[in-house]
Amino acid sequence: AKSLNLYITVPSLSPTPQLFFKIPQISYASTAPELSDDRRYDFFSRVVPPDSFQAQAMVDIIRALGWTYVSTIASEGSYGEKGVEAFTQLSKEAGGICIAQSLKIPHNPKVEDYDKVIQQLLETQHSRAVIIFASEEDIRGVLGATKRANQVGHFLWIGSDSWGAKSSPIQQLEDVAEGAVTVLPKRSSIKGFDEYFTALTLENNRRNVWFAEFWEENFDCRLLSASKKEDTSRKCTGQERIGIDSKYEQEGKVQFVIDAVYAMAHALHNMQRDLCPDHPGVCPQMESAEGKTLLKYIRNTSFNGSAGTSVVFNKNGDAPGRYDLFQFQMTNSSTAEYKVVGQWVESLQLRLEDLQWPDGEQEVPISVCSLPCKTGERKKKVKGMPCCWHCELCDGYQYQYDETSCRLCAYNMRPNSNRTACQPIPIVKLEWHSPWAIIPVFLAMLGIIATIFVMATFIRYNDTPIVRASGRELSYVLLTGIFLCYIITFLMIAKPDVAVCAFRRIFLGLGMCISYAALLTKTNRIYRIFEQGKQTVTAPRFISPTSQIAITSSLICVQLLGVLVWFAVDPPNTIVDYDEQKTINPMLARGVLKCDITDLQIICSLGYSILLMVTCTIYAIKTRDVPEDFNEAKPIGFTMYTTCIVWLAFIPIFFGTAQSAEKLYIQTTTLTISMNLSASVALGMLYMPKVYIIIFHPELNVQKRKRSFKAVVTAATMSSRLSQKPNERPNGEAKTELCENPAADPMSK
Repeated sequence: AKSLNLYITVPSLSPTPQLFFKIPQISYASTAPELSDDRRYDFFSRVVPPDSFQAQAMVDIIRALGWTYVSTIASEGSYGEKGVEAFTQLSKEAGGICIAQSLKIPHNPKVEDYDKVIQQLLETQHSRAVIIFASEEDIRGVLGATKRANQVGHFLWIGSDSWGAKSSPIQQLEDVAEGAVTVLPKRSSIKGFDEYFTALTLENNRRNVWFAEFWEENFDCRLLSASKKEDTSRKCTGQERIGIDSKYEQEGKVQFVIDAVYAMAHALHNMQRDLCPDHPGVCPQMESAEGKTLLKYIRNTSFNGSAGTSVVFNKNGDAPGRYDLFQFQMTNSSTAEYKVVGQWVESLQLRLEDLQWPDGEQEVPISVCSLPCKTGERKKKVKGMPCCWHCELCDGYQYQYDETSCRLCAYNMRPNSNRTACQPIPIVKLEWHSPWAIIPVFLAMLGIIATIFVMATFIRYNDTPIVRASGRELSYVLLTGIFLCYIITFLMIAKPDVAVCAFRRIFLGLGMCISYAALLTKTNRIYRIFEQGKQTVTAPRFISPTSQIAITSSLICVQLLGVLVWFAVDPPNTIVDYDEQKTINPMLARGVLKCDITDLQIICSLGYSILLMVTCTIYAIKTRDVPEDFNEAKPIGFTMYTTCIVWLAFIPIFFGTAQSAEKLYIQTTTLTISMNLSASVALGMLYMPKVYIIIFHPELNVQKRKRSFKAVVTAATMSSRLSQKPNERPNGEAKTELCENPAADPMSK
């Protein structure tokens, strides 16, 4: 070809320039096209990996360190803004990373601009990790502002290749940069280039129009002709030598420039071979070829590069991403240096054990919006910020089902101590050693002993006048009922099972029913005797001992019939009540093992006995005027009044504690004590005086003169009249005393 102009340009605006192949249309023009005319260029490819690969490496580093809440800083312009844009996009695709703040440093920034950036970063205190795509000057400015804000060691820097392993951005700011992780494309020093470059002089390198400007900058001097160096008065001699009179270090991009030239050469060679197989140089087919055709050849190029690594291009025209990862660390000698801690070659290889952090932290510092929730807490997401949440405790009977939800345990379960699962609620019952059981059991044992003692005394002195006068048959029935009232205490406290529950149903109301059926029969007998005696001397019917037993048995059978119906409708069973002691604190919750008997059923079972008790009390009131020593009317009256008071106190206590957590204990104790007191009142008032006379005053236990039924009734009538006020007595009768004390009941013969 007469003139084949290939231009490989390195944009100078980028802190770390990416090398673009900008290829004008192939022509024989003798004049090179203007580089600023972008319409002349059909395509580009990159040998240096693009920002997306660098950003991907940063995303992988962030994820490997467990950081989820980061901020970004970018220098205003193509390099910084596109780098942050690529990082933001890739972090969204990867998921689990949120951008707290995305800040931009303006062109020609002032000190105040850097200070403002740091103050904005401090607004999100938990976002310690900072991704920085910035020029060297901006990196220095940000680190200096951090030091002025007294935040050394707070931020965890992740620097792009503009920072890399350079010392200039961190000079005299090493303490601020400690722990910074930076990314730098893998590069190799090309043998022979140093010898070539250090041998360049003004005389042997006239073809490079920018070399004179480089000479002035490198040696800090001025050339006589067309000098742009105005800040120095020293003149260049032309005898200066690179690497001797100035500091020299091979530019890291040399490898990529060489590879770029070879990539183009390989592509053109392959293109010429295919399009001009029989023609040397550029043939008409190559002249008319479009840029897309050459792009195809470039992307299909594959060869070993200057550093010995393969050079290939992907479908986007990008070379493979290969990066070294550095961390700025303090060495044992208290000096700082960059240390290679891993690499990124399409995937991350980071040696976490080699990392060091500010202030001597051993573990990887955290940079998260929200700390992990404690065990038993669920995450409540913050709208629009998937990395931020509030922790809410799974309260009540809930357990932590997953990270974001709590679920309610089953009715018979409660959460375990750390609320990660449910466990069975402990089952309890009223124990014998409980204070709630000790008191009623103690009273019941005393009552049983006293009842047995009274019954034994009555049996021993069965034929004595006092025993016979008290109505022996009904007395034994009444004592049996009192004994059962004490026995029910043990059934109410015993561990519930089917047998115990069945006996509870039977004996719960039976003891009281037997007691008050016998007392009702007695009071009714006395009432009928004296009501009948006011009208006639004929004795009423059904007052014989046999009749009394029959009446009492009939009343008791009603209770037993009700129990049988209860058995048929609802057979006895045990249940575990989890609602009774389901406290606010689930750790205190208990399931109560008890018989399948509701509060209403208990009251219904006792209802018939209470009805007998109330009826007996009414008869006791009606027979209150019977002489004190005549039969048992007065003691029965006092017994019933006291018993009514006991049960009137029982009912509000029983129902008032229905919602209490101690319901089982309070109700059981109240019920058993009420029954013990009722039995004790009857036993004490009706039988203890008789036992006292029988044992300690046997001289009073003698037969009195027998009188007829008419004499008994007449004496009762006279006593009733004498009890009236004098002004109420007919015919102005004066008060007289009965001549005889009717101590013995003539009807008990």
